[in-house]
Amino acid sequence: RYRGLTLVLTFLCYTSYHLSRKPISIVKVSSNLAPAAGRGGHGDGDNYKELFGALDNAFLVAYAIGMFISGIFGERLPLRYYLSGGMVLSGLFTALFGLGYFWDIHVLWYFIVVQVCNGLVQTTGWPSVVACIGNWFGKGKRGLIMGIWNSHTSVGNILGSLIAGVWVSSAWGLSFIVPSIIIITMGIICFFFLVEYPEDVGCSPPLHHVRVTSSEKDPEAVTSNEGPLSVSSQSSVDCSNSPEEPTEEPEAISFLGALQIPGVVEFSLCLLFAKLVSYTFLYWLPLYIVNVAHFGAKEAGDLSTLFDVGGILGGIFAGLISDYTGGRATTCCVMLVIAAPMLFLYNHIGQNGIGTSIAMLIVCGALVNGPYALITTAVSADLGTHESLKGNAKALSTVTAIIDGTGSIGAALGPLLAGLISPTGWNNVFYMLIAADVLACLLLARVVVKEVRGWCGCIARKRGSSVQLTESVLDGK
Repeated sequence: RYRGLTLVLTFLCYTSYHLSRKPISIVKVSSNLAPAAGRGGHGDGDNYKELFGALDNAFLVAYAIGMFISGIFGERLPLRYYLSGGMVLSGLFTALFGLGYFWDIHVLWYFIVVQVCNGLVQTTGWPSVVACIGNWFGKGKRGLIMGIWNSHTSVGNILGSLIAGVWVSSAWGLSFIVPSIIIITMGIICFFFLVEYPEDVGCSPPLHHVRVTSSEKDPEAVTSNEGPLSVSSQSSVDCSNSPEEPTEEPEAISFLGALQIPGVVEFSLCLLFAKLVSYTFLYWLPLYIVNVAHFGAKEAGDLSTLFDVGGILGGIFAGLISDYTGGRATTCCVMLVIAAPMLFLYNHIGQNGIGTSIAMLIVCGALVNGPYALITTAVSADLGTHESLKGNAKALSTVTAIIDGTGSIGAALGPLLAGLISPTGWNNVFYMLIAADVLACLLLARVVVKEVRGWCGCIARKRGSSVQLTESVLDGK
């Protein structure tokens, strides 16, 4: 019951985060926001592309920088207070952006400052919700659960677009104020109902690792951490009415301590390039479809959502496969390897008809966003509860923040690089994306080798056990 409540609440919380940050991408294209921000000594609105670029970069850079700090605070403050406070503040700054319309503000710096503040407080969301989910779900089924749960990003984007579209042509300020009311309301609900730890309600925490005891003599009973996971009890949470024995509160891990956890650096750098590709598509795909396929603006917008649909499917597929095999890095690497030629094909044949465009967008979305979704959810939770921490769960938020913060640098760089490269031709933009995909794959090489060795060792032990069993049967005869 409590696990389901935590899953639903964190889903709705992060849906509201994305719902509140989405309206600007709708309003800046379809309204008079540019002239509003451009007057007052900052131009007459003709330089609207530069103004919008400044607003986007203000948010993304602040988000990337703030993410590294956010995780440290998240480990040292109650997650319920931290998440609820962050949602209320996010709603406040989102509302302030929209109030610029009603207050008749025409100063660019007002909107940039609000965007910077909003980018900073929005970093409270991701480390907190991943830490909460990681506290409740063990490694065994974490990938599939988080793959489905991670669809909140797309749900939030879709709802944010629909809500912003209602008032975008009449009073665009309401396109921000209404989402701000929603996220503040969700923050209040989160404050009263979110349960951070299973122990808080008399439940035992999930097993994040396979524990080998002296009674387990059979080498087949337990596989390595890099091999297939066959212990279903890893994701179970047992609840009882008996009070938990008081235990000493572990200290939160330091930033450098989190970096020393095996795999954190590799997955962080991998996500930098994976998120670079994903966010370049997010910001530039509609324009690419308009320019190359010559669709109208509305048709291009509708088609671009298929990339998000593919991302949902890719996240679920990546989580399911990585749960079955136990190879998070290998799953990411394989999808990234396949994504590179698919991006090349999409650029060359993806616009040959509506059917081809739909199919290629879904495939590319799945292959690009699948690894991105897996790393920011299941992998972050795995590393935040790594066996090297010896049961100390006070690392989830910091590890998640480091990984997603590094990825956010790529999110800021991707659209910026695309803007600089696109005048030389869209082919060059896609070559840049393919190169980023290949680099993301190469950065996981060491972890992939470790996982493959774990599988080989597991197969060798099983083969040895089978030979011993056969010999003992023959001897018995």
